[in-house]
Order: sequence, then C-alpha cells, then structure tokens
Amino acid sequence: MENVLIVGAGPVGLMLACELSLAGVRPIVLDKNPGIGDLPKANGLVGQIVETLDHRGLLERFSAGSPYAGPAPGFPFASVPLRFEGVPDIPLRLLLIQQPRLERLLTERALELGADIRRGCEVLALAQDAEGVTLTTGQGELHARYAVGCDGGHSRVREAAGIGFPGDTDDERLIIGHFKTGARPLEEIAPAGMEPGWNRTRHGRVLLTSLQQGVLVAGVRERGAPPRGPVTLEMFQAALRRHLGRDLPLGEPIWLSATVAQARLAERYRAGRVFLAGDAAHLFPAGGAALNVGMTDAVNLGWKLAAVLRGRVPEELLDTYEAERRPAGARTLTQTRAQAAVERVDGEDGAALRELLGEVFAFEEPVRHLAGLLYDSGVRYDPGAPDARPPAGRFVPDLELTDGRRVAELLRSGRPVLLDLGGGTDGLTGDDDWIEVVHAAGVRPPADALLIRPDGYVAWAGADGLAEAAGRWFGAGTTSRA
Repeated sequence: MENVLIVGAGPVGLMLACELSLAGVRPIVLDKNPGIGDLPKANGLVGQIVETLDHRGLLERFSAGSPYAGPAPGFPFASVPLRFEGVPDIPLRLLLIQQPRLERLLTERALELGADIRRGCEVLALAQDAEGVTLTTGQGELHARYAVGCDGGHSRVREAAGIGFPGDTDDERLIIGHFKTGARPLEEIAPAGMEPGWNRTRHGRVLLTSLQQGVLVAGVRERGAPPRGPVTLEMFQAALRRHLGRDLPLGEPIWLSATVAQARLAERYRAGRVFLAGDAAHLFPAGGAALNVGMTDAVNLGWKLAAVLRGRVPEELLDTYEAERRPAGARTLTQTRAQAAVERVDGEDGAALRELLGEVFAFEEPVRHLAGLLYDSGVRYDPGAPDARPPAGRFVPDLELTDGRRVAELLRSGRPVLLDLGGGTDGLTGDDDWIEVVHAAGVRPPADALLIRPDGYVAWAGADGLAEAAGRWFGAGTTSRA
C-alpha cells in the first residue's frame, strides 16, 4: 500500500508532492492529461507562497527569466489600484511566471526529490475504509493510506468523497487570449482613449495589457454563457466589435479560452482519509488569489501528512488542516466576492463607488489591511494554548540575524526549527532527525525563542511553555533537560 496518492498535477498537486518528498514520503501523483498544458491560465504568484518558495531555496530558480520578481509596487483590488509606494512593511511580493513554466519547474523539483508522477492516468472511482483509500484508474487500482484531491473545480475526488461544493456561478463570461505582437507597443494596438488594463464599455469590459515583451493579453467580459467548443480568433474579434465597434490588430493568437467565474467553498476539506486542496476546495470570483491560497493549502497539509505517516505525531494533527485552511479559504472568498461586486456595478453608480474607494485607498491603513488580505487572507492560526503570544499563529518574519543569515535560510530542509534568539532555551534539546535547534542572535527579535513549523508558521513564541508546545505540534522531538 502506498502512503499518499495525489490526484491532479497542477501547481497545487505538484507543490504537495514536493513537500511530502522533502519530508521523506514518496507520493504518487496522478493526472489525466498526457503532459503539461501550454495554456497560461495564471501569469504569476503573489502573496505568501512567494516567501514559501524562498524558504525552500527555490525562489531564485523560479524567478530566473521572470519579467518581474520582487516587492509588489501595487496591486488591483477589483479595478481600483492599491499603491504601496511610501507604505512601509508591506509584505506582498510578486513573481511573474506563467503557469506552464511554473508546472515544469515544480515537476522537475518533485522528480528530484523522488516523487512518482504518472500522467495520462485518469481516476475513475474512489472508495475508502478505515485502513486506506482505493483509486480505480484507467490503468488499474491503486491503494494508499491517504488521498488528496488537487483536481480542480470539477474535482472527481471531491464528488466521490461526498463533499458538497455550494456557491454561485457568475452570469458573465470571460473570453481571453494571448497574442504575439512582435515589436509593436500596446499604444499602437489599443484604440485612442483606452488605458492599459480593464476598460468599461456599454456592454461590459475590455482588457488590453502586456505582461512580457511581444505578448498582448486581451479579454472581453460580458453577460452570457461561454461558447461551446474552442474559441476562435473570429469569435474573439466579434466580441471586440460588440464592445468597441471595430477589430483590433491583435496579432497571431498564442492561445484563446473562455471561462465563467465561480464563488464556491467546499463544505469540508476532509472526509475520512481523503483531503481537498486548491480549486477542488475553493473557487474565487476575482483573480490573483487562487494559486497563493491553493499552494499554501498544499504546504500546510504536506508536513502534517508526512509527520503522521512517519510516526512522529498522532493522526489527530491532521484535523488542524481543515481548522486552519478552510477559514483562510472562506476569508479569501469574502474579499474576492467584494471585488467582484465592485466590478459588477455599472453606470454612474459604479463610477462613484470606484472613485470613492480610490480616495479611501489613498490612506495608509486601508492599503495595509487589504495588502494583508492579499498576502495571507488575514487569518491567524490557533497556537493551541490560551497563553500564546505574538507572533505565534502567524507566518514567521524573515528576521535579520547577526551572523548574516536570514530566517528563510533555516527552513530549507522542511523541518521544524527551534530558533533560540536570546539564550533562553538552554534546557531544551532538539531531535537530530526532526526538530532543528538553531542558536542565533537577532536584530530586534520579537521573542527570545521561536518554534517554527515546517510551513513557516510560528507554533510558539518565548521560552516559557516551549517544551509543551513542541510536544503538542511535533511529538517528542524537543524535550526539557532542566
């Protein structure tokens, strides 16, 4: 019997495979598609997942050749821009990387770590009992102790596990495409008066922008169901004519697609030995959040599954996955619903709403609050004890250490880290095979000790109560000698 079967080899499933493999558990990843697709369904990563890649030593590799990687200078909330210049300590980082390249790099990393990725293998049925999960595929049956559905909004795993997926389907469709423009600048393609980004018309909205040299991103959002069959250039130009009254010199299409936004949240993230992550667990009606939330789902679940399978912690730790990640999904659903609502208001009412929001967003505190929501959904995890103090339950800050290291560098191995910042943990010892103890002096440390989970969250802050917290989260890996 295998340990973990992951259904879906998109960014979420591949990230989970990397995390499990790093922790010593070799998963099998199944995907019905024969290879990595070439559609750039997403064009970048924004939020906490960028820092997580840094924790794993992957950020430099993933950002190579990127049009931009670094602090986000701003970000749209609906169509109202948030500008971060002059606002200190905004955590939001941006990595422009198209989804096909992201999937290729994650596949390479997962294979390096020993994951087994099987493409062209469709899951047809799922059954589970007290001992494990059985997946029926086109190539036969597979048995494992756990299965994770990372198979998207139409998840067969979620359906087979009997987990409801309530929510709404938008009444607008988005027809979008990428086009080769050569050396022509955007200004030569866009009609006079159109701004880069979304522009409103009497019939909906038109998008014209560019995220990399020589490639135009164009889109039309309007009422109606998506077209049946593949989108053609003729269909795309017809949609533009409805809104602009003319064709545009778009160039050769790289890809064309049509989608309808949905707002949904799974009733549960776990049913017995079956878990959900990514779009199988949540769909958001506004862009920019799906990969951040989905891939951080995977990082949260990965270390917990591995710790249980390796006998380090009791199975009850797996209950914290839903307890932590479903509120994060719900909070993200709330803010993306709000964005979608702002976008839907047309006419003078909509213009007035967006103008007023633009005035509000000129102040530092609203900008800081919304940047936090975009970064990690603003959810603090429960440290498991009422006397926990900050930053317990929060993502660890990348503290500056006096020896020149960064906290991010301590998390490369995917193990828990006990970071002694004040010499107050002399009575505690780590487990060479599990918890790593690091003694370092910090510049303005938030506590004399930080117990950091493999996913980068602070399990405990301070020396008092540290042994109990280590036992609660990581088993017997840290013990007191005092």
